[in-house]
Amino acid sequence: MEPKSEIVLHGIAASPGIVMGKAYIFTKHIPRIEEKTITVNDVEQELLRLRHAQTRSQKELEKILQLTEEKVGNQKAKIFEAQIMILSDTVLFDSIKKRIQKELKNAEWIVHKEISKYQQMMLKSPDEYMRERAHDVEDVKNRLIRNIQQDLLISRFEKKSVVISEMLTPADTVLFSRNDVLAYATDMGGTTSHAALLSRSLKIPSVVGLKDVSKHVQQEDWVLVDGYAGSVIINPTRETIARCNKRKREHRQFESKLELIRDLSAQTTDGKEIRLSGNIEFSQEFRFISQQGAHGIGLYRTEGIFLRSDAYPSEQVQFNEYKTIVEKAKPYKVVMRTLDIGGDKVLAENYSEENPFLGWRGIRILLDKPELFVTQLRAMFRASVHGEVWIMLPMISGIKEIRRSKELIEQVKQELRGKNIPFDENVKIGVMIEVPSAAVIASDIAQEVDFLSIGTNDLIQYLIAVDRGNETVSSLYQEFHPAVIKTIHHIIKAGHQHNKPVSMCGEMAGDPTATLLLLGLGLDEFSVTPVVLPEIKKIIRSVSFRESEEIAQRVLEMKTEEDIADFLRVNLHAMVPELLLE
Repeated sequence: MEPKSEIVLHGIAASPGIVMGKAYIFTKHIPRIEEKTITVNDVEQELLRLRHAQTRSQKELEKILQLTEEKVGNQKAKIFEAQIMILSDTVLFDSIKKRIQKELKNAEWIVHKEISKYQQMMLKSPDEYMRERAHDVEDVKNRLIRNIQQDLLISRFEKKSVVISEMLTPADTVLFSRNDVLAYATDMGGTTSHAALLSRSLKIPSVVGLKDVSKHVQQEDWVLVDGYAGSVIINPTRETIARCNKRKREHRQFESKLELIRDLSAQTTDGKEIRLSGNIEFSQEFRFISQQGAHGIGLYRTEGIFLRSDAYPSEQVQFNEYKTIVEKAKPYKVVMRTLDIGGDKVLAENYSEENPFLGWRGIRILLDKPELFVTQLRAMFRASVHGEVWIMLPMISGIKEIRRSKELIEQVKQELRGKNIPFDENVKIGVMIEVPSAAVIASDIAQEVDFLSIGTNDLIQYLIAVDRGNETVSSLYQEFHPAVIKTIHHIIKAGHQHNKPVSMCGEMAGDPTATLLLLGLGLDEFSVTPVVLPEIKKIIRSVSFRESEEIAQRVLEMKTEEDIADFLRVNLHAMVPELLLE
């Protein structure tokens, strides 16, 4: 037989490491659901099938919860507590039972229709975090239907393997770890998915978002997974294997060096101090982020607690969560972003928008529904006595929204004072600059608030008019577009003009290629995903601020994103040669 040709696929690096092994292709069993009409006499039998499936599904998830606690600890196991809560949701299951009785349809059909309503609303959300959570809901739905139909679940294989699949759920990720799994490679998924979070905790290399790896790989093919570069190589040649083994050794050596600077500050060679913080969504991520050497939390996405709850969480529930985060972060600050999700989650009654990216989300919802905003603000201010809290407002488009928000903030302070509830009177209030209108009037905004934070994910998308989730035009989404660079420069200058610090919490802050540029433009704080934090610190500590300013000035004169990206890569390699650029 002729040797198979080498195939290289590129995706998203979700968990670091380089490994090679034989492929085990996991085809997720999706229950086949047929609509069947039942008689009135069959209703009790359908309700019994539903109850048995609920019980069995809950027992399965409780076993997975226990296994996860044993492997990665109690905090990360909360993912499965949230799924168990769905199975215990009396409102949801009362609705399912009533529909079975009223419509006289089989249990699995009604379960599919009812839970899919919520799933579809989440998938339409402009927020990536929300879209990822939709997959967790789908997992519960499929588990319940499988148990109604009494199908078996297969999650074991015999030899060391690289698991290839279209998509892995959090449960799949944990269950496969009982075997000799070497790595995961999937068509779908992102770095914020629960499966990615668990693979990092389990220290299993993982590449997601490969689009069609499951179509290219055959059972028992040799597969090399590079969780640093975000690539998967099918049927690698000897030369490729040797090259990857060399890179694997280099990464280990480089990571050993990064360990030495973990607890040091992010200071340039000529003494410019930069704050380097982390982005988190769950309190359980804090341990990892502190191990990576973060000095505080530059973006705490508060949507997590909202999405884990059946209804809008109470002030006390929010306070308990925020207090935990703030105490863990001491002596550093926590920047808490107020709720930033779409209206589909707030108004569950079949709410939908044709273009949710330009719709009712973020601060627009909070100002239209001040009771939600005020409850969250009270919980945040109460938590502020337990550590340093900064509050950040998302999706601001103009001054009017800021002033109305400040009125509600003052109202909350007056209420707390009136009830003798302690809080920090000096909590700083800032905004995310992620809408072009806010970028244009950044100087006016800086006079109204205590700090600015640049959210590059949305800003780039809105500025260039590109939906990066649309494969047809996603290549136009360019962080080094000259308009993006000039806009960032304008925002930083506007903040500094009024002596207000400027941070960045979008993906661009975590791109090592952009570090020299952002440093030279005067960015005060980089808030990044934990996995890239040591690399960013290494770059900052290896260069002078004066050199980076010269690089930034050169970039501001360039006309194309290709010229800018090439120029930055060349300079980064020259100034930090030990950095392993992918």
